[in-house]
Amino acid sequence: MLPSDSKARESRALVEQLQKSRIYRDYERAFRETTGLPISLRSIEAFNLPHHGDAKENPFCALIAQTNHSCAACLQLQRSVEEQAKLKPKTLKCFAGLCDSAVPVRVGENLIGFLQTGQILLHTPEKKEFTKTTQQLISWGAKVDLKRLEESYFHTRVLTRKQYESILRLLTIFAQHLSTLSNQLMVKAAAEESPVVTKARVLIAERYAEEISLAQVARAVNMSAFYFCKIFKKATGMTFTDYLARVRVEKIKNLLLNPHKRVSEAAYEAGFQSLSQFNRVFRRIAGEAPTTYRERLHGTERA
Repeated sequence: MLPSDSKARESRALVEQLQKSRIYRDYERAFRETTGLPISLRSIEAFNLPHHGDAKENPFCALIAQTNHSCAACLQLQRSVEEQAKLKPKTLKCFAGLCDSAVPVRVGENLIGFLQTGQILLHTPEKKEFTKTTQQLISWGAKVDLKRLEESYFHTRVLTRKQYESILRLLTIFAQHLSTLSNQLMVKAAAEESPVVTKARVLIAERYAEEISLAQVARAVNMSAFYFCKIFKKATGMTFTDYLARVRVEKIKNLLLNPHKRVSEAAYEAGFQSLSQFNRVFRRIAGEAPTTYRERLHGTERA
């Protein structure tokens, strides 16, 4: 099922914030310099070629993107790889045999975008494959300089499968960092709202470890629970319960930076009264179990 227009707009706005963040710009630069590959962070339903105009764009891909039919084929591949990468990284090959990959960036259960790279070969380019590609282009009526096309094709970056899998693993780890940053941005956005919402947010920040309720916060800002609930949701885009849960999860993530802190201890310190509720909420917001998060954080993931 395709996301609603509102979700697509929220995705674009959040991805734009991430693209401007220092952590993304630093990683993007380091990725390009280290791998020599293009990289892009794209929101959902961004129906354009991900690497077109990129300084690291494969010259072969740049040439074939100039023709209508081949451009359409690339866009179709783009849609396919994103459709299949909603839950985990996915790599597909285009009609010319080049690989393109998408790694999902999620905020809890919500998909907000993709980290993408590719335009590489996992095998040495062959004359037979190039001939097949040019025949396909000719059948589409494409007008390209075949000499330039052949030269760029045989200069396409070639990686071993293991090398490429390692690159995708790096992107997957970074996608998890972006997920955490997205959650922080969503919480921070509430600080820019009305004085009533700001007062409520400060109260939550001070008392998140207690059994704080919607009714208590509503009374503190002199509103009925019903009206406060509507005002808070409109201002933050989140219910009171979801906002409180996100604040607590961010606190838990900070507590778990201590390798000696147990998950259950962090949960209770952050205000959760039930471990079953905590596990359910953490998985929904962070997109993984708290024990998995802790193991990954400290490099103790099981093989």
